[in-house]
Amino acid sequence: MDYRDAGVDVEAGRAFVDQIRNLVHSTFRPEVLGGLGGFGGCFQLPTGYKEPVLVSGTDGVGTKLKIAQILNRHDTVGIDLVGMCVNDVLTSGAEPLFFLDYVATGKLDKDQLTQVVAGIATGCKLAGSALLGGETAEMPGFYQVGEYDLAGFCVGIVEKSLMLNGSQVQVGDVAVGLASAGVHSNGLSLVRKIVGDGGFSWNDTPPLLNGVSIGETFLTPTRIYVKPVLAALKAGLEVHGMAHITGGGLPENLPRSLGKDQSIKINPNSWNIPPVFGWLAEAGSVSAEAMYNTFNMGIGFVVIVPPHLAEEVITHFQSQDIPAYAIGEVVTGAGKLEGL
Repeated sequence: MDYRDAGVDVEAGRAFVDQIRNLVHSTFRPEVLGGLGGFGGCFQLPTGYKEPVLVSGTDGVGTKLKIAQILNRHDTVGIDLVGMCVNDVLTSGAEPLFFLDYVATGKLDKDQLTQVVAGIATGCKLAGSALLGGETAEMPGFYQVGEYDLAGFCVGIVEKSLMLNGSQVQVGDVAVGLASAGVHSNGLSLVRKIVGDGGFSWNDTPPLLNGVSIGETFLTPTRIYVKPVLAALKAGLEVHGMAHITGGGLPENLPRSLGKDQSIKINPNSWNIPPVFGWLAEAGSVSAEAMYNTFNMGIGFVVIVPPHLAEEVITHFQSQDIPAYAIGEVVTGAGKLEGL
């Protein structure tokens, strides 16, 4: 017997690496040293930093992958993978430098996984991050044929004196919410239960979704906020804190950006909640509390700024084609989200 008899095709793995080589190289920054295929990816730190701090983050895509695999649509989940990592790193004020991926599958399907890597490369370009390397694991018997899982790893850099850690936030600061592109990559287990228990097909087009199928709606990739936020920082706009709104929604994530003895009071009527959330609440009979504690509800990222800059910050993001809203104010409190 050989490895192929056990379900692992080494030659197919080599062919896959050759197939994605150009995709990976298309993301490289000047600091990348060497090419694809080494035991480790090498990256030279950018110049100009006095006290550089490296900020790391890791995440996956979750059960959104089930929808991609059911619909045989694999070109967007790679963007989600990058977005979930780089948006987290961004909250410290860090610029994402490089990204690595881990792909595990039951049987390597070159065309399927090339779509996945193409999405990862797209996400890296949107974030200005190099796809420095990765790992593909063929694991027969662990995953079914056609199934795969993804994990991502990101490293960013920020000047120590400019790093955001909650201490800069002041009572009276304004929380500016940046619109999400949909549910992003959180709450998909509840989405799948609503679709399954409600007898819906992923190809259905409910009126509330404006003619877009359920499947396409929930495969809309995570919005990557890196370049617009970094542009705001480089333009000198004063930002005191940032939050990436992921699992747990606004109630769990927004307080993480605050300092000691602070809370945020939000106005839930201050932004436009996309129709997809109304459809989920109606189709699954989901309470408002459960919706806010599960989904981003249309706000994917929040920047906290001095009150006199709120309008200027909103205008900046709108000029970057990201709807932005003043959604709340920092108040004295015990690290809670008030107003829901």
